[in-house]
Amino acid sequence: MLEDIFKIPNFNKTFEKAIAVHGYIVNYSGLLNMMRQFTQCKDLIKPSKTRFATAFLTLSRIHQQQTNLKKMFTSKEWTTSKWAKEPQGKKIAQVILMPSFWNTVLYALKISSPLVRVLRLVDGERKPPMGYIYEAIDRAKEAIAKSFNGNEEKYKEVFEIIDNRWNVQLHRPLHAAGYYLNPEYFYANPNIEKDKKVMSGLYKCIERLVPNNATQDKVCAELTTYKKADGLFGMALAIRQRTTRTPGDLYFILN
Repeated sequence: MLEDIFKIPNFNKTFEKAIAVHGYIVNYSGLLNMMRQFTQCKDLIKPSKTRFATAFLTLSRIHQQQTNLKKMFTSKEWTTSKWAKEPQGKKIAQVILMPSFWNTVLYALKISSPLVRVLRLVDGERKPPMGYIYEAIDRAKEAIAKSFNGNEEKYKEVFEIIDNRWNVQLHRPLHAAGYYLNPEYFYANPNIEKDKKVMSGLYKCIERLVPNNATQDKVCAELTTYKKADGLFGMALAIRQRTTRTPGDLYFILN
């Protein structure tokens, strides 16, 4: 998803400009030292495991240093330096002082920040992501829409990218089943059972994992116990830990 988003011409050009700024600065030790004086020794690129997470983190770091970079490129140290007189130096300064560059940086961050949070969830080791990814994608889209006050024109193209990747490559019945069987989400959202995609995914998983019809019926009967929070699911311990334990840990404790 991030790869496709950073192929959007406006975002791609902005990222390339950010890389050009960084590349020019680090190419000269004196200029790099000047930047570090203005940025409190902070660098502009933060590598990540994927190129497109690196793109996000780079734009994020540059955005954090926006004020300091503008101060640098309007300072006496810069204007009297040899780099300020070079064609490439003038071009780099023009980028930093260009409002449209910063507007697009912010636009890209609003779009990609929620998706990077999903990437961290999937890539992290703190908890298995299967029971969380379905909800995480929905929340990411909600966060993007909210950041643009619901102005669909601002994120329509990005939502098409997200939906294409999610529906075609990523969304599987197991994600829906994991979402349904995650107590943190199930008991907080009584409408889960009205979601046809979720219920379809759940039943497809049961059919695939449990080929025996009689056993399938028993599993469905047990789902009623889960739905009503009867038995072990209704214990104070289980209720308290719905949001603090991963589903697998909680089931292990209860059993």
